[in-house]
Amino acid sequence: MPKKVSRAAKEKAAEQAVKETAEQATEAVAEKKQFKILYLASECQPFCATGGLGDVMGSLPKAVKATHPDADVRVMLPLYGDIKQEYRERMNFLGYTYVDLAWRRQYCGVMELVADGVTYYFLDNEYYFKREGQYGYFDDGERYAFFSKAALSVLPLIGYIPTIIHCNDWQTALVPVYLKTLFRDEYFVNIRTVFTIHNIAYQGKYDPAILGDVFGLGEQSLSILSYDGCLNLMKGAIVCCDILSTVSPTYAEEIKTPEYSYGLHYIIKQNAYKLKGIINGIDTAFYNPATDDALFAKYDKNSPDGKTRNKVQLQQMLNLPVDENVPLVSMITRLVDLKGIDLVIQSVDELMKNHLQLIILGKGDVRYEDILRSFEHRYPNKIRVIIAFNQDLSRKIYAASDIYLMPSRTEPCGLAQMIASRYGAIPVTRETGGLNDSIIDFGTGHGNGWTFKNYSARDFVYVVRNAVEVYNNHRAAWADLRNIVFNTDFSWEKSAEEYWATYMTLT
Repeated sequence: MPKKVSRAAKEKAAEQAVKETAEQATEAVAEKKQFKILYLASECQPFCATGGLGDVMGSLPKAVKATHPDADVRVMLPLYGDIKQEYRERMNFLGYTYVDLAWRRQYCGVMELVADGVTYYFLDNEYYFKREGQYGYFDDGERYAFFSKAALSVLPLIGYIPTIIHCNDWQTALVPVYLKTLFRDEYFVNIRTVFTIHNIAYQGKYDPAILGDVFGLGEQSLSILSYDGCLNLMKGAIVCCDILSTVSPTYAEEIKTPEYSYGLHYIIKQNAYKLKGIINGIDTAFYNPATDDALFAKYDKNSPDGKTRNKVQLQQMLNLPVDENVPLVSMITRLVDLKGIDLVIQSVDELMKNHLQLIILGKGDVRYEDILRSFEHRYPNKIRVIIAFNQDLSRKIYAASDIYLMPSRTEPCGLAQMIASRYGAIPVTRETGGLNDSIIDFGTGHGNGWTFKNYSARDFVYVVRNAVEVYNNHRAAWADLRNIVFNTDFSWEKSAEEYWATYMTLT
């Protein structure tokens, strides 16, 4: 009968294996200097994504690898319970270790998947990650503290010493903190960190009482995280990282002000010397109307009739009056204040005086959901509201739309205006954050959309009416403007080069 091995013995054996692998990795790095980038994030397309962060993580590492094939590019994510089986079947089990988080000692398995030249690691702990969805749990702080500490703890296990660890948003904000406090031995001493703020509204704020009990940090670390009476994980990352970045040049300036910083402007200004704004891009292979299987009809800039076919079939699908000549206006968004939903609500009755149809897809604040549904009942032949998060339907809407609305109160970067442009829908945007950096008003003579500056329903209605008037009465001009939008380059290549140049400043 095989001898039963105790958990303590298993842990000791795992620790010894990790130590031996770490020593081998350290020797290999000494022999060969290869630039290595590890991206840490809470989501990544196509494995697990709820918004812009997932899109960026699905695109940026691949773009960096494509432009710099000699670089060793890897991504690390939690192994969430709802990651599809088709991806799990492609994963290889590399091993496991145990991670100490305060008084807890938790298992952490490492799964590996390679795609498009990028190596993806998935950290397995069923207690924290075998749940439906990614966020919204009472213990999210503990879950992502575990992920942050585990991400560092498994590096010796996989024999990988990154040159740069690129962290993203509050869920990985503890990584630069842990590197400065708990991980200071020879294996980790030369690792540099980049921390990117995708949305400063979500900072990871917690009661100071849990500093040791949840995050496993001593009182000497309180000054790193303490801010405005609470523990602020994003603040800790801002202080501890080597480079601080955000997702557009305009947003980098905005977050230095009280209006946009959600209270962090003092810390941002203190660390402005290491702050850089780099606009996001989109995966132009993934978002491509010429190859997109979600569409009713595929098309490109040289076959704009395909947009008309998509419009007609979407009208049929949503039971709107079929009219290929009506301007189809759309909005795909989270239904929250920051996205300008209040402007849309204030403007609907005025907009409905024009010859147009309006489709809104999204979910969020129940109050906004109910109000928008009421508009659908009020204007049954002109408005459709779909309360859902549906990627397949979103691409059908992009393809069918003539005009795309983004009247955001604040928008760190925004990807929807880029995706809409890729599908030939002309954006109407407010001049804030990444919208200001990516969409230039046609009135300038070198524009690729319509824009407005003041956050007011009056200005919003004015610019939408202008777009609708051009569509209804100046079709030749409209075709020219649509071609400009189709030809706008929102690929990742330029942005990836900017990130690479930023990484190089740390070598």
